[in-house]
Order: sequence, then C-alpha cells, then structure tokens
Amino acid sequence: MTISIWRFSHLTLALVSSLFLIVAAVTGIILAVEPISHQAKGYAVENWEEVSLATTIDALKNSYDEVLELEVESSGFVKASVLTMEMETLDIYVNPITGEQLGEVEERPYIYTFATNVHRSLFLKSIGRFFVGLISLLLFIIAITGLVLLAKRQGGFLKLFSKVQKDYFELRYHVLLSRWFFIPIVILAFTGVYLSAEKFKLLPDTVVEKQDVASNGASKVYEHITDVPFFKETTLADIRQVEFPFSSDSEEYYLIALQNIEVDVNQQTGAIVRSADYPFVTLASRLSLVLHTGEGNVIWSVVLLLASASILFFMYSGFVMTLKRRKKAKRITQITDKDECEYIILVGSESGTAFDFAQRFYKGLTKVGKKVYLSELNNYAEYANATNIIIFTSTYGEGEPPTNARKFSELFSRIQQPNKIDFSVIGFGSLDYPDYCKFAIEIDDQIASAKNFQQQLPLFKINKSDFDSFELWMIQYANKVGFTIPVERPLLRKKKYKKVEFEVLERTDLNVDDTFLLKLLPKSKVDFTSGDLLEVFPNDDDTVRQYSIARIDDTILLSIKKHELGRGSNYLFRLKVGETIKAAIDQNEDFHFPKNAKKSIFISNGTGIAPFLGMISENTTQNISMFWGGREKASMGIYNSVLEKEVLNSENINVFTSFSREGEKQYVQDVVLEQKELVLKTINQNGTIMICGSLAMQHDVLDVLERILQGNQTINFEAFEKSGQLKTDCY
Repeated sequence: MTISIWRFSHLTLALVSSLFLIVAAVTGIILAVEPISHQAKGYAVENWEEVSLATTIDALKNSYDEVLELEVESSGFVKASVLTMEMETLDIYVNPITGEQLGEVEERPYIYTFATNVHRSLFLKSIGRFFVGLISLLLFIIAITGLVLLAKRQGGFLKLFSKVQKDYFELRYHVLLSRWFFIPIVILAFTGVYLSAEKFKLLPDTVVEKQDVASNGASKVYEHITDVPFFKETTLADIRQVEFPFSSDSEEYYLIALQNIEVDVNQQTGAIVRSADYPFVTLASRLSLVLHTGEGNVIWSVVLLLASASILFFMYSGFVMTLKRRKKAKRITQITDKDECEYIILVGSESGTAFDFAQRFYKGLTKVGKKVYLSELNNYAEYANATNIIIFTSTYGEGEPPTNARKFSELFSRIQQPNKIDFSVIGFGSLDYPDYCKFAIEIDDQIASAKNFQQQLPLFKINKSDFDSFELWMIQYANKVGFTIPVERPLLRKKKYKKVEFEVLERTDLNVDDTFLLKLLPKSKVDFTSGDLLEVFPNDDDTVRQYSIARIDDTILLSIKKHELGRGSNYLFRLKVGETIKAAIDQNEDFHFPKNAKKSIFISNGTGIAPFLGMISENTTQNISMFWGGREKASMGIYNSVLEKEVLNSENINVFTSFSREGEKQYVQDVVLEQKELVLKTINQNGTIMICGSLAMQHDVLDVLERILQGNQTINFEAFEKSGQLKTDCY
C-alpha cells in the first residue's frame, strides 16, 4: 500500500471523527481526574493480601449493629453498608482491621456524572452509544495508520524509537507524542469498542449461574467466624464483594464475589454450598473497564489523562501539518507550455519541503527571463525543447520515493527525449534517519546511465532543509550556466530568546585575516558547553547573529571574522573590556563533544576552530587529532595561546595545519587526505569526525572522506554518514 493511501486514510478518518474525538478527549481528561482525586482521600488498605476476610467481618460486626454488604474497590478502599447503633443506615469507608469509619461514601460530583453521560452516549442514548463505539473504532484505525506512517518516516518498525529529526514544533511533537502514547491510545480505543459491543449485547451471554457443590459429609461447625478456615484463608485481595446473611441461621449464606468466581458460603462451617466461574467475557469486560477508566491505579489514570490530552494535540498538530504541507506543495500556475521551455524542474516531495525549494528556484529562473516548466516527477514526459532538467526530491521511509514521484523510474525508462539534456539532482533528507537521500541517489544513477543525458553537477544532498547549503549549490549551478539566479530566502519564524548579560573580559586586536578573539563571562548562571551557539543582537532587536562557542573554564571564547559591512562582527569588535552585552545561548546538542568515543578528529578552517579550542580544553582522556586550515602561518597566531598550553599538557592531542597562501599552499582537505591512514583508523574504531567552518570546506572534506572510505571493509561512506560518527556545524 502506498504512503498516499496510508496518509489519506489517516487524515480522512481524523477529519470525519474530529468533533466526536474532541468531545471524547475532553471528557476523557475530566474522567481521568476522578480516580486520581478519589485515591487522594487515602483510605486504601495497606498490605491487603495479608488482611483476612475473617478479620474484617469480625471487626465490622463488633463495630456496627448490622452489616449488610462489604465491597473492596479496585482503588483498595473497603466500603461497607452498615446499620449503626443509632439505627442509621450508612455507606462508609472503613478500616478493615479495626472496623473504624474512615469517611462516608459521598455522592458522585455532578461534573463526573455529566462527563460520563457525554462520554458514553452524548446524551443520545442508544444512538449516542453507537456513535461512541464507532468513534472508538475509528480512533483505533487512526492509531494503526499513524503507526504505519511513523514507521515509514523513521525507516522501518525496528527504528520507531530512533532519533527524531529536529523540525517545526507541531511536526516534531506529533512524532514524539505518537511514540509515547500509541499503546495507551490503542488500549483506550480497543476497550471503548469492547465496552460498546457489550452494551449492545454483541458479546456472548455472561449470565452467572451457580451450581450446587456436592457436600463431603458432615462439616465442623465453628462458634466464631475467625475460626472458620475459608474466612481465615481468604484475604481482601481475593474479594470483590460480600453480601452478609440476614440472620445466624445455617441456611443463610455469605454471598461472596471473588476475583474469578462467585460462591455461597455456609457461615458456620465455611463450606462452599454453590459456586460459579465467571465467563471469559465477564473477566474481559471487567479488565476493559479498568483499563478504560484507570480506576484503582493513579499512575495509569495519569497516563490516560495525558493520552486524552495528546489526542487533542494530535488533532491540532495534524491540522497545522496538513496546512503547511498543502501550502508548500501548492502548484505554480504554468504560463508556458512544457514543450516551449528549456528549463524543466521536476519535484518529488512528501511534506512539501522540496516543493518549496523548487518553487523558489522556479521564480528565480523566471525573473532572469528563462522559460521554465515546473511539475511533479510523476508527470515526467517528453520535452521538445528542454536543455536542462533539475530534480528536487526527498526520500521517504526506507529509501522509498515520495508519493508524487513513485511513477518516475518507470516513466523515465520508457520515454526517450529528443534532445541532449544536462541534468542535476538535489536530494533532501536528514542524517538523523537511515537511507539518507537514497531515492535521490537512485534517480541520479538512473539518469546518468541514460543516453542523451549529461550530468551537469554531481548529486547534491541537503541535510535538514538547510538553505545555506542550497545557496552553495546555487553558486555552483550559476557558475555552470553562466548567469546568477536570484532566489528569495524563506522567512524564519520569530524565536523567543532568553537573554543573559555577559561581561567582556578580553578582546584581541585583528590578525592578518581580520579575525579576533572575544572572551565573555556570564553574569548569571547559564548552561553552555563547547559547540553551543551564542546568539548576539547587534541592533537591540530580534536580528540575530550566531557564533560557535568555546567553553574554557567558565568563560565563553568566540573566534570572529570582521567583515567590512558585517553588523554582528563590527558590533562585537567595538566592545571594550568591562562592557556588558545581552546575548542568548542556543544549545546545539548535535555538535557536542562525544564523551564516549575514544578517538576524535576535528576539521575546521578559519574561525570554525572556536568550538574545538573549548573541546580540547575540556578533554582529559580522548585522543584528538585536529586539522585546521588558514591563509598564512600568521593566521594561526591568535589561537596559539590556547593550543600551545593544551598540547604541551597532553600527549593525546595532535594538530595538523595547512595554509592556502604560504608554504605548500594546501587546503585543510588536502592534509586530511595525506593523513588518510589516521582517518581510516579513527573511523574503523568507531571514532568521531567533527567539521566546523565554511560549507564549501565541508563539502570538499566530505568528498575526501568518501574517497578515503572507498573499498573500506569496516564501513562505507553512506553508512558512516548515518552512523552518528559524523558531526557537522558549518555555515
């Protein structure tokens, strides 16, 4: 079954049942509070598996004129109907050992009665009960289809609990909460269906008919109930309900409902006179009621409360996700015919992200006067005048194509283009998931092997919809086609920043590369570590600039490149020792120092060295090899005060430098390639490689790593990218 059918089913069922689900979820939240508040009264029996029924009956008879009935609630409370010495009939909670009254059984609060009636039947009686049962069934199906969608997103059922990609709030927590509350919601839905079927008598008959139990002859008569074996051996943990005999006549019996059986017991001998086992349906109904209501278990009641609340969130987040997906995937009205266009943009997009990038590229080409046709990969056709095909595609699940791209491979193998065409493929995905950009890789290979197609640029992968990476591809593409394409950046949602005051402790002068170091001390307690980002506000508004943090002792060290027109860098360079600024910490957990790895390689250029200075300073045990690239040897000068101290104090740190304008005129990736044995050894021993600096450098380094890993028996490049051993923070 294709992803579109699963998603269509999931969305349609949610929409159809939305109003009823809101009512059920809200009343479910209210009803989940009832057992919690009930348990809070504190009348529960401790160690009730050690309190005998004989003890409780004796205590009650000594405390009250007459006892009519005894009930042990699933909450652990012991409830009794008694006639007091003042001839008053009461329903009370009692201490089962002493018979002492703990509290009266109060009338159920109206809010719970009202919520129960709405939850069960919507005040529509039989018709309402039918709808409630139907909605429970739909909720069950929604949960199952949601699980399938989640498995496809995560790359298979075995990877359901693998790392979740950081995305916008509604999507991220739709995934996280679905993992946490899938089982409680399925239990709620299934028990709701079961209880509804019971109300409509769709289940087998559950009438309990007691049968006489053959007597073994004369039984010993006991004077006191505490001596009767049956009552001594039966504990409150075994009891559900006890009806007391009206008199001391031997023909009057105790009618006792145990957990799995009902018995009539002779009050004088303890002999079981009649008994009946509960049918399976009765036991299942009782369990379903407990699971559905949370009665008697505070922890399960809290879980049900949160599960009911999560249903409301799923409806909200699903609505937001659908709107975002439809907005992103909204097609541009085609003004030109496909056969008139030289540029063809084809898109495979499940969530709408790739479509959004493609639309921006489409508008940019149109602005410079190019005839462009944009369509889905499923609509691949013959293009009479096409000279360039650009493909934007994501990958879904375990390397599957998006819904609107599933027909492409078959169409491409059938359709012959009349012209020679240059092509480029851009893959969208996340390194947090397996099969990163797998479908884009397959498309790229398929097109490259076809006649009349020439690869214009190598396959380009974009991790987590990073627009900076896309702009890097745009530069490469513009160099190929010979003209610049204006592409509008997406607007970023305004973020709430928790600003903290920092005091300037030190600022160096500019070195030959116009870079400088800035040391800051937080004036209040704030958590940060090397690899996190400091968010600076040069205009005292929400215009933010981010700088990677090195934590050295309790201070922040920043390495900053001063640009002539750079707002952030010029603002920071003007600061003087003793001044304070307000900034915020953005915890960048994906780029923290891996404490469990025995070996690490740091690769950076320019100011990208900053977080590694802090990581080296904090390291005590790991073997670290750091590669850094700059323009001239003097470029390294401002970092030597930190590096020399750490290198001298540790035999576990090696530093490799490269300079593009001096000596051998090497870039950092060239030195990485020279040290390929060290790199291979680190990777094969499950070490970590961290890259920080420019995006262009990152791509060059990844190309080198791919070359180094060719033919490696332990791990190939694709597996290495997905293994968690590779961490990048480039810009």
